[in-house]
Amino acid sequence: MENFKPYFAVIFTSTQKDTIEGYAEMSEKMAALAKQQSGYLGMDSARNEVGITVSYWESLKAIKQWKQQTDHLAAQLKGRQYWYSWYNVKVCKVEREYEFVNP
Repeated sequence: MENFKPYFAVIFTSTQKDTIEGYAEMSEKMAALAKQQSGYLGMDSARNEVGITVSYWESLKAIKQWKQQTDHLAAQLKGRQYWYSWYNVKVCKVEREYEFVNP
């Protein structure tokens, strides 16, 4: 734990509209594109009635650059126009982490 370096998490919570044509393809494209961004650390995602995607970043600067990335801006617009009935974004600093693995 002594070598742990704090990082940032962007928590994207959403509900979708009934029509989501093209959503899965765009989601895959954005996940692949995020991995190419400077400062990207990883992502976790789950979807049922509410979707939650958490992406992890080295810095607030990296998050800002991702938010302003051209293809991501286009995906955000499509999301507001076609796919999401509601979403919320939270940016958090991760001060520590731990996990359990059952062997």
